[in-house]
Amino acid sequence: MSDYDTAEQRTASEARQPRESSASIGELVSEVAGDLTSLMRQEVQLAKVELKQEAISTGKAAGLLGGAGFAGYMTILFASIAIWWGLSNVMDQGWAALIVAAGWAVIAAVLYLVGRARLKQVNPVPERTVRTLKEVPQALKGR
Repeated sequence: MSDYDTAEQRTASEARQPRESSASIGELVSEVAGDLTSLMRQEVQLAKVELKQEAISTGKAAGLLGGAGFAGYMTILFASIAIWWGLSNVMDQGWAALIVAAGWAVIAAVLYLVGRARLKQVNPVPERTVRTLKEVPQALKGR
């Protein structure tokens, strides 16, 4: 259960409690101010949770890109030398090196495109917080 769900349940249970009809205007205003303060704190907490989840997702995508870059570097280093030596048995070493470099350029382009697509999936806007904040004015009007 998330922090948002817990706060939502707590607010719902508080709303179900009966209120005294003999309360003064000052007490009612104080209670409304307290409720608004509580609501704003809950919304800030929800935004923090949502932004933390998006930061984790972004960190994972960046880690994948970094890992792909390092693995690509090591692969290029050792496999390129082996392929270059193998091709140099049938052609000039210069042409063999050029063919190997072109192959790794294609692989690098694919890794870049996959990493970029993952980063585009990141949503930095806390959707649930925005949605619930839009509901606050209606709730204050009693709808």
